[in-house]
Amino acid sequence: MIRASLLTLTLLASGGTDAIRVVVPALPPTTTPRPTLPATPTPATPLPTTGTPVRPLPAAPTPRPPGDPYYPQQWNLAQIHIEDAWAVTPGEPVTVAVLDTGYVRSDELGTREVNGYDFVSDPARSGDGDGRDADASGVGPFAFHAETVANLIGAARDGRGAVGVNPDARIVHVRVAGTDGTIAVQDLADAVRWAGGLNVPGTPVNRTPARVLNLSLFVDFIPLTGCDARVRAAIDAVTARGVLVVAGAANDGRDAAGYTPAACPNVLTVTAVDRAGQRPAYANWGARVALAAPGGSDTDPLPLWSAGAPLLRDGTSFAAPQVAGVASLMMGVNPALKPADVTRLLKASAAPFPAGRCEPASALHTCGSGIVNAGAALRLVANR
Repeated sequence: MIRASLLTLTLLASGGTDAIRVVVPALPPTTTPRPTLPATPTPATPLPTTGTPVRPLPAAPTPRPPGDPYYPQQWNLAQIHIEDAWAVTPGEPVTVAVLDTGYVRSDELGTREVNGYDFVSDPARSGDGDGRDADASGVGPFAFHAETVANLIGAARDGRGAVGVNPDARIVHVRVAGTDGTIAVQDLADAVRWAGGLNVPGTPVNRTPARVLNLSLFVDFIPLTGCDARVRAAIDAVTARGVLVVAGAANDGRDAAGYTPAACPNVLTVTAVDRAGQRPAYANWGARVALAAPGGSDTDPLPLWSAGAPLLRDGTSFAAPQVAGVASLMMGVNPALKPADVTRLLKASAAPFPAGRCEPASALHTCGSGIVNAGAALRLVANR
Protein backbone atom coordinates (compact mmCIF):
# COMPACT_ATOMS: atom_id res chain seq x y z
CA MET A 1 0.00 0.00 0.00
CA ILE A 2 1.47 3.30 -1.11
CA ARG A 3 0.42 6.76 -0.07
CA ALA A 4 0.58 9.49 -2.71
CA SER A 5 3.48 11.83 -2.16
CA LEU A 6 2.75 15.46 -1.37
CA LEU A 7 4.98 17.70 -3.46
CA THR A 8 5.67 21.37 -2.80
CA LEU A 9 6.37 22.96 -6.17
CA THR A 10 6.78 26.39 -7.72
CA LEU A 11 3.80 28.17 -9.19
CA LEU A 12 4.54 30.33 -12.21
CA ALA A 13 2.64 33.51 -11.50
CA SER A 14 3.27 37.16 -12.21
CA GLY A 15 4.07 39.34 -9.23
CA GLY A 16 6.15 36.91 -7.22
CA THR A 17 6.75 33.29 -6.34
CA ASP A 18 3.89 31.39 -4.74
CA ALA A 19 3.44 27.70 -4.07
CA ILE A 20 1.33 24.97 -5.59
CA ARG A 21 0.73 21.49 -4.36
CA VAL A 22 -0.65 18.49 -6.14
CA VAL A 23 -1.09 14.95 -4.88
CA VAL A 24 0.40 12.83 -7.62
CA PRO A 25 2.58 9.75 -7.09
CA ALA A 26 5.27 9.24 -9.70
CA LEU A 27 4.89 6.60 -12.40
CA PRO A 28 6.64 6.27 -15.78
CA PRO A 29 5.42 8.69 -18.48
CA THR A 30 3.03 7.57 -21.17
CA THR A 31 2.87 8.94 -24.70
CA THR A 32 0.01 8.91 -27.20
CA PRO A 33 -0.36 9.87 -30.89
CA ARG A 34 -0.97 13.50 -31.70
CA PRO A 35 -4.36 14.27 -33.28
CA THR A 36 -5.20 17.18 -35.54
CA LEU A 37 -7.72 19.74 -34.31
CA PRO A 38 -9.04 22.87 -36.05
CA ALA A 39 -6.86 25.94 -35.58
CA THR A 40 -9.39 28.65 -36.40
CA PRO A 41 -11.40 30.09 -33.51
CA THR A 42 -15.17 30.06 -33.93
CA PRO A 43 -18.00 31.17 -31.64
CA ALA A 44 -18.38 29.33 -28.36
CA THR A 45 -20.33 26.10 -28.56
CA PRO A 46 -23.71 26.30 -26.81
CA LEU A 47 -24.50 23.91 -24.01
CA PRO A 48 -27.83 22.11 -23.84
CA THR A 49 -30.32 23.67 -21.45
CA THR A 50 -33.18 21.34 -22.25
CA GLY A 51 -33.35 17.74 -23.27
CA THR A 52 -35.32 14.57 -22.95
CA PRO A 53 -38.01 14.58 -20.27
CA VAL A 54 -36.96 13.59 -16.78
CA ARG A 55 -37.41 9.87 -16.40
CA PRO A 56 -39.55 8.66 -13.48
CA LEU A 57 -37.98 6.45 -10.84
CA PRO A 58 -38.28 2.89 -12.16
CA ALA A 59 -40.02 0.24 -10.09
CA ALA A 60 -37.59 -2.44 -11.23
CA PRO A 61 -35.17 -3.92 -8.67
CA THR A 62 -31.54 -2.90 -8.57
CA PRO A 63 -29.75 -4.33 -11.65
CA ARG A 64 -27.24 -7.12 -11.32
CA PRO A 65 -23.79 -6.00 -10.17
CA PRO A 66 -21.21 -5.48 -12.91
CA GLY A 67 -19.11 -8.44 -13.93
CA ASP A 68 -15.91 -6.42 -14.10
CA PRO A 69 -13.36 -8.38 -12.03
CA TYR A 70 -12.09 -5.41 -10.00
CA TYR A 71 -15.59 -4.22 -9.06
CA PRO A 72 -15.85 -6.31 -5.84
CA GLN A 73 -12.71 -4.52 -4.59
CA GLN A 74 -14.16 -1.05 -5.24
CA TRP A 75 -15.53 -0.49 -1.75
CA ASN A 76 -15.89 3.20 -2.52
CA LEU A 77 -18.73 2.52 -4.96
CA ALA A 78 -20.65 0.60 -2.32
CA GLN A 79 -20.04 3.44 0.14
CA ILE A 80 -21.73 5.94 -2.21
CA HIS A 81 -24.62 3.53 -2.99
CA ILE A 82 -23.87 3.47 -6.70
CA GLU A 83 -26.02 0.43 -7.47
CA ASP A 84 -29.06 2.35 -6.22
CA ALA A 85 -28.16 5.11 -8.67
CA TRP A 86 -27.76 2.60 -11.50
CA ALA A 87 -31.30 1.41 -10.76
CA VAL A 88 -32.42 4.87 -11.90
CA THR A 89 -30.01 5.07 -14.84
CA PRO A 90 -27.19 2.70 -15.79
CA GLY A 91 -25.25 5.58 -17.32
CA GLU A 92 -25.59 8.91 -19.11
CA PRO A 93 -23.59 10.29 -22.10
CA VAL A 94 -22.79 13.55 -20.33
CA THR A 95 -19.42 15.21 -20.98
CA VAL A 96 -17.04 15.69 -18.05
CA ALA A 97 -13.81 17.63 -18.52
CA VAL A 98 -10.78 16.46 -16.55
CA LEU A 99 -8.42 19.41 -16.01
CA ASP A 100 -5.30 17.62 -14.93
CA THR A 101 -2.04 16.13 -16.18
CA GLY A 102 -3.31 15.38 -19.68
CA TYR A 103 -4.58 12.67 -21.98
CA VAL A 104 -3.43 9.09 -21.55
CA ARG A 105 -5.47 6.60 -23.52
CA SER A 106 -7.60 4.32 -21.35
CA ASP A 107 -9.04 1.03 -22.60
CA GLU A 108 -11.84 1.60 -20.07
CA LEU A 109 -12.99 4.73 -21.94
CA GLY A 110 -12.31 3.95 -25.60
CA THR A 111 -14.13 6.25 -28.02
CA ARG A 112 -15.79 8.12 -25.13
CA GLU A 113 -12.47 9.82 -24.39
CA VAL A 114 -11.28 12.97 -26.19
CA ASN A 115 -7.74 14.35 -26.38
CA GLY A 116 -8.76 17.96 -25.78
CA TYR A 117 -6.21 20.78 -25.47
CA ASP A 118 -2.84 21.45 -23.84
CA PHE A 119 -2.87 24.72 -21.88
CA VAL A 120 0.69 24.45 -20.53
CA SER A 121 2.11 27.67 -21.97
CA ASP A 122 5.75 27.36 -20.88
CA PRO A 123 7.83 25.15 -23.23
CA ALA A 124 10.35 24.62 -20.43
CA ARG A 125 7.71 22.77 -18.40
CA SER A 126 5.60 21.22 -21.14
CA GLY A 127 7.89 18.32 -21.99
CA ASP A 128 6.65 18.31 -25.58
CA GLY A 129 8.88 21.04 -26.95
CA ASP A 130 6.31 23.80 -27.26
CA GLY A 131 3.69 25.82 -25.43
CA ARG A 132 -0.07 25.52 -25.80
CA ASP A 133 -1.20 23.18 -28.56
CA ALA A 134 -3.98 20.89 -29.70
CA ASP A 135 -2.47 17.77 -28.14
CA ALA A 136 -3.36 17.31 -24.48
CA SER A 137 -1.24 14.17 -24.09
CA GLY A 138 0.23 13.76 -20.64
CA VAL A 139 4.02 13.91 -20.45
CA GLY A 140 6.26 13.03 -17.53
CA PRO A 141 6.02 11.00 -14.32
CA PHE A 142 2.63 12.41 -13.30
CA ALA A 143 0.84 11.68 -16.59
CA PHE A 144 -1.09 8.74 -15.11
CA HIS A 145 -2.98 11.00 -12.67
CA ALA A 146 -5.54 12.24 -15.20
CA GLU A 147 -6.25 8.75 -16.52
CA THR A 148 -6.88 7.51 -12.99
CA VAL A 149 -9.30 10.37 -12.35
CA ALA A 150 -11.06 9.75 -15.68
CA ASN A 151 -11.48 6.04 -14.94
CA LEU A 152 -13.07 6.87 -11.58
CA ILE A 153 -15.64 8.96 -13.41
CA GLY A 154 -16.39 6.84 -16.45
CA ALA A 155 -14.70 3.42 -16.66
CA ALA A 156 -16.91 1.13 -18.74
CA ARG A 157 -19.15 -1.59 -17.40
CA ASP A 158 -17.70 -4.11 -19.83
CA GLY A 159 -16.73 -7.23 -17.92
CA ARG A 160 -13.08 -6.28 -17.58
CA GLY A 161 -11.05 -4.10 -15.26
CA ALA A 162 -12.90 -1.63 -13.05
CA VAL A 163 -16.17 0.34 -13.24
CA GLY A 164 -16.67 4.10 -13.06
CA VAL A 165 -19.49 6.02 -11.42
CA ASN A 166 -21.02 6.88 -14.81
CA PRO A 167 -20.04 4.11 -17.25
CA ASP A 168 -21.41 6.09 -20.20
CA ALA A 169 -19.70 9.42 -19.41
CA ARG A 170 -17.74 11.22 -22.11
CA ILE A 171 -14.36 12.51 -20.97
CA VAL A 172 -12.47 15.51 -22.36
CA HIS A 173 -8.87 15.79 -21.20
CA VAL A 174 -7.53 19.31 -20.69
CA ARG A 175 -3.86 19.47 -19.76
CA VAL A 176 -2.90 22.12 -17.20
CA ALA A 177 0.07 20.54 -15.39
CA GLY A 178 3.65 20.49 -16.66
CA THR A 179 5.98 17.53 -16.48
CA ASP A 180 6.97 18.53 -12.94
CA GLY A 181 3.37 18.85 -11.80
CA THR A 182 3.39 22.66 -11.68
CA ILE A 183 0.46 24.73 -12.94
CA ALA A 184 0.47 28.37 -14.02
CA VAL A 185 -2.63 30.10 -12.69
CA GLN A 186 -3.47 31.82 -15.99
CA ASP A 187 -3.21 28.47 -17.76
CA LEU A 188 -5.71 27.04 -15.29
CA ALA A 189 -8.10 29.98 -15.67
CA ASP A 190 -8.03 29.73 -19.48
CA ALA A 191 -8.48 25.96 -19.33
CA VAL A 192 -11.60 26.35 -17.19
CA ARG A 193 -13.11 28.73 -19.74
CA TRP A 194 -12.26 26.50 -22.69
CA ALA A 195 -13.49 23.30 -21.03
CA GLY A 196 -16.82 24.98 -20.30
CA GLY A 197 -17.29 26.07 -23.92
CA LEU A 198 -16.16 29.69 -23.70
CA ASN A 199 -13.77 31.32 -26.16
CA VAL A 200 -10.12 31.71 -25.22
CA PRO A 201 -8.18 34.04 -27.57
CA GLY A 202 -5.72 32.16 -29.75
CA THR A 203 -7.27 28.79 -28.94
CA PRO A 204 -9.51 26.66 -31.19
CA VAL A 205 -13.12 26.36 -30.14
CA ASN A 206 -13.95 23.43 -27.88
CA ARG A 207 -16.35 21.31 -29.92
CA THR A 208 -17.05 19.02 -26.96
CA PRO A 209 -17.86 21.42 -24.11
CA ALA A 210 -18.46 19.82 -20.74
CA ARG A 211 -21.39 20.05 -18.35
CA VAL A 212 -19.11 19.10 -15.43
CA LEU A 213 -15.49 20.10 -14.80
CA ASN A 214 -13.33 18.04 -12.43
CA LEU A 215 -10.37 19.83 -10.84
CA SER A 216 -8.37 17.32 -8.79
CA LEU A 217 -5.70 19.91 -8.05
CA PHE A 218 -5.09 22.69 -5.60
CA VAL A 219 -3.08 25.84 -5.26
CA ASP A 220 -2.09 27.11 -1.83
CA PHE A 221 -0.61 30.56 -2.14
CA ILE A 222 1.86 31.47 0.57
CA PRO A 223 0.37 32.99 2.67
CA LEU A 224 -2.99 31.26 2.23
CA THR A 225 -5.15 33.89 0.55
CA GLY A 226 -8.11 31.90 -0.75
CA CYS A 227 -9.54 31.93 -4.25
CA ASP A 228 -7.40 33.48 -6.99
CA ALA A 229 -9.28 36.24 -8.84
CA ARG A 230 -8.39 34.91 -12.31
CA VAL A 231 -9.61 31.42 -11.55
CA ARG A 232 -12.71 32.77 -9.81
CA ALA A 233 -13.68 34.85 -12.85
CA ALA A 234 -13.33 31.82 -15.11
CA ILE A 235 -15.38 29.60 -12.79
CA ASP A 236 -18.10 32.22 -12.48
CA ALA A 237 -18.26 32.53 -16.27
CA VAL A 238 -18.72 28.82 -16.95
CA THR A 239 -21.16 28.47 -14.07
CA ALA A 240 -23.34 31.09 -15.76
CA ARG A 241 -23.42 28.77 -18.80
CA GLY A 242 -24.75 25.88 -16.71
CA VAL A 243 -21.43 24.14 -16.07
CA LEU A 244 -20.78 22.57 -12.66
CA VAL A 245 -17.23 22.83 -11.28
CA VAL A 246 -16.17 20.10 -8.82
CA ALA A 247 -12.85 20.33 -6.97
CA GLY A 248 -10.95 18.47 -4.30
CA ALA A 249 -10.60 20.22 -0.94
CA ALA A 250 -6.79 19.62 -0.87
CA ASN A 251 -4.58 17.41 1.26
CA ASP A 252 -3.01 19.50 4.01
CA GLY A 253 -5.39 18.72 6.88
CA ARG A 254 -6.26 22.44 7.04
CA ASP A 255 -9.14 24.80 6.37
CA ALA A 256 -9.94 24.70 2.65
CA ALA A 257 -10.77 28.42 2.75
CA GLY A 258 -7.16 29.24 1.91
CA TYR A 259 -6.98 27.22 -1.31
CA THR A 260 -7.70 27.65 -5.03
CA PRO A 261 -10.04 26.35 -6.42
CA ALA A 262 -11.53 24.84 -3.25
CA ALA A 263 -12.29 28.25 -1.74
CA CYS A 264 -13.83 29.73 -4.88
CA PRO A 265 -17.56 30.53 -4.99
CA ASN A 266 -19.51 28.36 -7.45
CA VAL A 267 -17.26 25.38 -6.75
CA LEU A 268 -18.63 22.14 -5.30
CA THR A 269 -15.73 21.36 -2.97
CA VAL A 270 -15.26 17.75 -1.90
CA THR A 271 -13.20 16.40 0.97
CA ALA A 272 -12.31 12.76 1.60
CA VAL A 273 -13.45 10.10 4.04
CA ASP A 274 -12.10 6.62 4.65
CA ARG A 275 -14.02 3.35 4.52
CA ALA A 276 -15.41 4.01 8.02
CA GLY A 277 -16.70 7.44 6.98
CA GLN A 278 -14.05 9.31 8.96
CA ARG A 279 -11.97 12.20 7.61
CA PRO A 280 -8.32 11.13 7.19
CA ALA A 281 -5.75 13.44 8.73
CA TYR A 282 -4.61 14.66 5.30
CA ALA A 283 -8.05 15.84 4.13
CA ASN A 284 -8.90 19.54 4.30
CA TRP A 285 -12.11 20.65 5.99
CA GLY A 286 -14.10 23.82 6.67
CA ALA A 287 -17.08 25.90 5.62
CA ARG A 288 -16.08 25.87 1.93
CA VAL A 289 -16.51 22.08 1.80
CA ALA A 290 -19.88 20.98 0.40
CA LEU A 291 -19.70 17.25 1.10
CA ALA A 292 -17.38 14.26 1.29
CA ALA A 293 -16.66 11.19 -0.81
CA PRO A 294 -14.42 8.15 -0.38
CA GLY A 295 -10.75 9.07 -0.64
CA GLY A 296 -9.07 6.32 1.31
CA SER A 297 -6.35 6.54 3.94
CA ASP A 298 -2.74 5.51 4.51
CA THR A 299 -3.78 2.14 5.89
CA ASP A 300 -6.79 1.56 3.61
CA PRO A 301 -6.19 3.32 0.27
CA LEU A 302 -8.73 3.70 -2.50
CA PRO A 303 -8.88 0.87 -5.08
CA LEU A 304 -8.19 2.68 -8.35
CA TRP A 305 -7.56 1.60 -11.94
CA SER A 306 -4.70 2.97 -14.05
CA ALA A 307 -2.77 1.74 -17.11
CA GLY A 308 -4.88 -1.41 -17.21
CA ALA A 309 -4.06 -2.49 -13.67
CA PRO A 310 -5.08 -1.91 -10.04
CA LEU A 311 -3.60 1.08 -8.24
CA LEU A 312 -3.84 1.92 -4.52
CA ARG A 313 -3.77 5.61 -3.56
CA ASP A 314 -5.54 8.07 -1.27
CA GLY A 315 -6.44 11.74 -1.50
CA THR A 316 -9.12 14.31 -2.21
CA SER A 317 -7.91 14.08 -5.84
CA PHE A 318 -9.84 10.83 -6.00
CA ALA A 319 -12.84 11.84 -3.88
CA ALA A 320 -13.84 14.70 -6.20
CA PRO A 321 -14.20 12.61 -9.41
CA GLN A 322 -16.78 10.38 -7.77
CA VAL A 323 -18.95 13.41 -7.07
CA ALA A 324 -18.35 14.66 -10.61
CA GLY A 325 -19.54 11.29 -11.88
CA VAL A 326 -22.71 11.40 -9.79
CA ALA A 327 -23.37 14.96 -10.99
CA SER A 328 -23.05 13.81 -14.60
CA LEU A 329 -25.66 11.11 -14.00
CA MET A 330 -27.99 13.70 -12.49
CA MET A 331 -27.55 16.10 -15.41
CA GLY A 332 -28.19 13.27 -17.84
CA VAL A 333 -31.48 12.33 -16.20
CA ASN A 334 -32.51 16.01 -16.10
CA PRO A 335 -30.48 18.17 -18.54
CA ALA A 336 -32.24 21.31 -17.30
CA LEU A 337 -30.56 21.11 -13.88
CA LYS A 338 -28.43 24.13 -13.07
CA PRO A 339 -25.17 23.83 -11.10
CA ALA A 340 -26.84 25.22 -7.98
CA ASP A 341 -29.61 22.62 -8.34
CA VAL A 342 -27.10 19.78 -8.50
CA THR A 343 -25.21 21.06 -5.47
CA ARG A 344 -28.41 21.51 -3.47
CA LEU A 345 -29.69 18.01 -4.32
CA LEU A 346 -26.35 16.37 -3.56
CA LYS A 347 -26.17 18.07 -0.18
CA ALA A 348 -29.81 17.29 0.64
CA SER A 349 -29.37 13.60 -0.19
CA ALA A 350 -25.97 13.08 1.45
CA ALA A 351 -25.63 10.32 4.03
CA PRO A 352 -24.89 11.54 7.58
CA PHE A 353 -21.38 11.21 8.94
CA PRO A 354 -20.71 8.73 11.73
CA ALA A 355 -19.64 10.33 14.98
CA GLY A 356 -15.99 11.29 14.90
CA ARG A 357 -13.89 13.54 12.67
CA CYS A 358 -16.66 14.94 10.43
CA GLU A 359 -19.26 16.82 12.42
CA PRO A 360 -21.48 19.20 10.40
CA ALA A 361 -22.14 21.26 13.53
CA SER A 362 -18.43 21.88 14.05
CA ALA A 363 -17.33 25.24 12.70
CA LEU A 364 -13.75 24.02 12.79
CA HIS A 365 -13.74 20.54 11.31
CA THR A 366 -16.91 20.36 9.23
CA CYS A 367 -16.71 18.10 6.19
CA GLY A 368 -19.87 19.45 4.58
CA SER A 369 -23.40 18.10 4.53
CA GLY A 370 -22.49 14.41 4.57
CA ILE A 371 -21.09 11.63 2.39
CA VAL A 372 -22.32 11.66 -1.20
CA ASN A 373 -25.18 9.19 -1.71
CA ALA A 374 -25.56 8.56 -5.43
CA GLY A 375 -28.74 6.53 -5.11
CA ALA A 376 -30.57 9.08 -3.00
CA ALA A 377 -29.42 11.93 -5.26
CA LEU A 378 -30.66 10.20 -8.41
CA ARG A 379 -34.01 9.42 -6.80
CA LEU A 380 -34.44 13.09 -5.94
CA VAL A 381 -33.71 14.04 -9.55
CA ALA A 382 -36.00 11.40 -11.03
CA ASN A 383 -38.89 12.38 -8.76
CA ARG A 384 -38.66 16.15 -9.34
